[in-house]
Amino acid sequence: MAHTKFGVNMSKLCRDTASDAVWHLSSQFVDAVVQSLVNMYVWITLLAGLALLLALLKTFSTYFFQDCVYMYRALGFGIRLNVYKRKTPFYSIVDCFLEAVKKHPRKAFIHFEGKTYSYEEVDKESNKVANALRSEAGLREGDSVALFLGNEPRFVWTWLGLAKLGCPAALLNFNIRSKSLLHCFSCCGAKVLIAAAELRDAVEEILPTLKEKGITVYLLSDERTTDGIQCIGQAIAKASDTPLSPSLRSNIHIRTTALYIYTSGTTGLPKAAYVTHERVWASSFIQGVCGVTSEDIFYINLPLYHSAGFLIGLVGSIERGNTVVLRRKFSASQFWDDCRKYNITVMQYIGETLRYLCNMPKVKAHMVYKYGDICLYNLFLRVTVSQICLEALWDSATTKTQTRRLSDVFVKGDLYFNSGDLLRIDKDKFVYFHDRVGDTFRWKGENVATTEVADILTMVDCIEEANVYGVKVEGHEGRIGMAAVKLKEGRGFDCINTCSVLANYLPVYARPRFIRIQNSLEVTGTFKMKKVKLVEEGFDPTLIRDPLYFLDLTQKKYIPLSQEIHKSILSQEIKL
Repeated sequence: MAHTKFGVNMSKLCRDTASDAVWHLSSQFVDAVVQSLVNMYVWITLLAGLALLLALLKTFSTYFFQDCVYMYRALGFGIRLNVYKRKTPFYSIVDCFLEAVKKHPRKAFIHFEGKTYSYEEVDKESNKVANALRSEAGLREGDSVALFLGNEPRFVWTWLGLAKLGCPAALLNFNIRSKSLLHCFSCCGAKVLIAAAELRDAVEEILPTLKEKGITVYLLSDERTTDGIQCIGQAIAKASDTPLSPSLRSNIHIRTTALYIYTSGTTGLPKAAYVTHERVWASSFIQGVCGVTSEDIFYINLPLYHSAGFLIGLVGSIERGNTVVLRRKFSASQFWDDCRKYNITVMQYIGETLRYLCNMPKVKAHMVYKYGDICLYNLFLRVTVSQICLEALWDSATTKTQTRRLSDVFVKGDLYFNSGDLLRIDKDKFVYFHDRVGDTFRWKGENVATTEVADILTMVDCIEEANVYGVKVEGHEGRIGMAAVKLKEGRGFDCINTCSVLANYLPVYARPRFIRIQNSLEVTGTFKMKKVKLVEEGFDPTLIRDPLYFLDLTQKKYIPLSQEIHKSILSQEIKL
C-alpha cells in the first residue's frame, strides 16, 4: 500500500511538475515574443524618428551633413595644432617641407611657365639662397628681410631659405611704389631688401632714403648697374646646396613672428600685420579641412604677398604635400587652358575671379572638382561682429588698427573688429561679400583707401582739392576709382602730369580711371566730403555737365570722356 500510494503520488507529482514546466516555458515564450515586439516597435519608432529628423535636416538644413564632415576635419586639425604647440623642439612648416622632400623628392612641387621644379630641386635652391645670404649679408636668426618679388618660383625658395635661417620675411606688394613702398619697408623693421630685377626702377626711386637708413639692397640679378644695389644672383648660383643645421633656428617657437603681411591700406597707408608660426600652421590647415589631399594639383594665381595666395595656397600645399601650378597673375582667357594642361583639381579664388570666368565663353571639360575660398562659420547662430580674443590681440599688435576696434558693443568690456565689409546672407545661411563701406572701395580684388588716393591727387600741381570714391561699372565686380577735383585758380587740368604723379605713387588698381572737374566740392556741416550723389551719378557724360576725363593707360594720360568712349567701356571693348 505504501508503495502503491508512493507511486501514485510520484506520478501525480511528475504530471504537476511537467504541467508547471510547460506553463513556465509558455509564459517565457510569450514574454519573449512580447518583449521582441516591444523592442521592434522601439527600434521602428527610433528609425522612423531618425528618418524624419534626417528628412527635416535635409529640408531645413541642406548642408548639415557636409557641415558635420567639415567640422570633424576641423576638430582633427585643431588637435594637431595643439600637439604642435607643445612639441619640443618646435616643429615648423619648414620641417614639414623637409619631411616632404625626404618622402617624395622627385615629386613635382611647382609648375611654372612650362618648367617643373621637384620638391628636392626647390629644397636645394632654398639651401643656396640661405647659404649665400649667411655669407653675403650675414643674416642670422631673427633678422627681418623684406621680399619685393612677383609670383615666381624664386619667391618660394627665397622665402624657404630665409625660413631655414629663422628670418621672418615681410611680403611686399609688388604693385606699390614710392611713399607706400617706403612705408611698408620701414614698418617691418627690416635691414635687408631683396627685390626682383624687373622691379629695379621702383627700388631706385626710394634708394636714397634706404641708403640714409643703412639698408642693404639685393637684386636677384647678375648685373650691377646702380650704386647702392648689390646683385646677388651669381652668389646664389655659386653657393652650396648642402642642408642647413636646424640649430640655426633653434630659438623659433609657436609664438615667434614668421611673416609680415600687409593690409590693403583701406584706412590710409598699408599696415604690417605680423603672422606667428601658430597662425601659419592654422592657415595651412584650411586646405585639409576643405578635403584637399596630397594627390591634388592646386592652382595659385592670387598674389603671393597676400594671405590667400601665400598661407592658404602655397603653405597649405606644403602641409598637404601636393603640387602647385603657379602663375604670375590671374588670366581669365588662359585659366581653363591651364587647368586642362596641368590636370588641376583645386582652384583658389576670390569673388571677382568667378565673375571673370563666367564672362568667358563656355569651356571644355576639365578636372577641377574643388574650389577653395575663405569661409565664415558661426556654429551657434549667435550675432557676431567679429569679436577679438586676447590671443588675436596679441597676434595683431603691430597692425595699429585702433580705429577699427569697437568696445562695449553688446556687453561692458567686449571688443570687436569692424572689418568695413558689407555682407549679405541667403536662405541657406551662406554669407556673400557685397561691398566695402566707409572711405574705401574694392577693385580688381584689392581694397583702396579713398583718403590716400585723394592725398596723392592733391600733390598734382593743378589740383587744389580731391574727393575720391568708387563707382559701379556694368559687367565688372566691385567699384572702379573715380575722383571729383577742384582745380587751382587759373589752372587747367594737366592730363599728362596727373597720370604721371599717380603712376609714381599708386598701383594701377588704385588710380582713378575717371576724373570729374568741379568748380567746388560739396561738404557736410562737419566738413566731410559728400560722395553719395557723386557715386549715384557715376561717369555717364550724357547725365553729367562737368568735364569728364578717362585714364588711358596706353597713352599714359587722361583723355576727355566722350559718349563713344563711354559706350565702349560699357560694351567692354575698352578693358578696365
